Amino acid sequence: MTDDIPTNLALLPAGLRDLLPPDAETEASAVEALMDVFASHGYQRVKPPLLEFEDSLLAGFGVAVADQTFRIMDPESQRMMGLRADTTPQVARIAASRLVKAPRPLRLSYAGQCLRVRGSQLAPDRQIAQAGIELIGQDSPEADAEIVLVAAEALAAVGLTRVSFDLTLPMLTPTLMDEAGIKGAERAALARALDRKDAAAVADHGGPLAPVLTELLLAAGPADRALAALTAARLPNGAGALATRLAAVVAAIRSVAPALRLTIDPVEFRGFHYETGVSVTIYALGKHEELGRGGRYGGGETEPGTGLTLFPDAILRVAPKREARPRVFIPWMAQASAAAALREKGFATVAALAATADDKAEARRLGCTHILDGASAAPLTTEV
Repeated sequence: MTDDIPTNLALLPAGLRDLLPPDAETEASAVEALMDVFASHGYQRVKPPLLEFEDSLLAGFGVAVADQTFRIMDPESQRMMGLRADTTPQVARIAASRLVKAPRPLRLSYAGQCLRVRGSQLAPDRQIAQAGIELIGQDSPEADAEIVLVAAEALAAVGLTRVSFDLTLPMLTPTLMDEAGIKGAERAALARALDRKDAAAVADHGGPLAPVLTELLLAAGPADRALAALTAARLPNGAGALATRLAAVVAAIRSVAPALRLTIDPVEFRGFHYETGVSVTIYALGKHEELGRGGRYGGGETEPGTGLTLFPDAILRVAPKREARPRVFIPWMAQASAAAALREKGFATVAALAATADDKAEARRLGCTHILDGASAAPLTTEV
């Protein structure tokens, strides 16, 4: 019972919480199911530290999460350290340093906890579980498609098949504004209008881009409709190249999984500012839960990569409930071999540490579903 716990012992900082039985075990088993799928596609697991020196943690892509990073002083070195707010920059660091000579493309996976300075109104948690993949050293539509396809298979492994992958181009509108010469206050106002999906404000602040941006704003939805709008827009130069890449990624995904639900929001920006190409956010159909996100990053002087992070906490809130491991009470002095055989069959055994007056009553008190009867597990009745 938790009702009798003194308030000062149960109180935790905002955005942090205890995960209790059986939820903690359920989360752990779900994470391992995701990681098994990643491993089956050749993604090798790495485990970066929770803490790093600030100058390495926030270098490169890490600067994008600097405002979400907790900082502490290392008493050993007297240098500032940071607690990771996102794992992708750490994996990119590992690829560029310890695994710099490993063959490319490099496929890495990870699972662990991140801590952020603040949550949001929709996602107030500040400690966030992550399980993800990174494909580094390959810049192609097929690489972008692979992370979507692997994520879909991983979600199916935990019972989530009704999901939607929302593809975006976070650099599309900045590129269009650069090419149109929109700067300063007008650029900021236009960015706000696009973020709010305010077509009237886009028309007011868009200048020569207003007709195109309005069309793209209204095109958000099923992939085919959005791709048609992007084609009809005849986007110039860099923006056109981004649209062409998006179409190639959709084609690569559909060549393997034609039934996968794909939507496109051409002018949306989500995620971290290190994403430079096709990005993706995953939702469960009929739910307002973001199950994962990711996308392409790097390029130019930085090694290209793409990756996707799944959020186990959110996944478990919408996934089919997983059956708890059945618990078998093992009476005092029962044969150890019988208990071992039950564990081999997937039972959790709860052994009595002393003789009890009523084994069945003790089994119920300890939350067991079965009791050892001879060499087998007998279900407990509901009688008291």
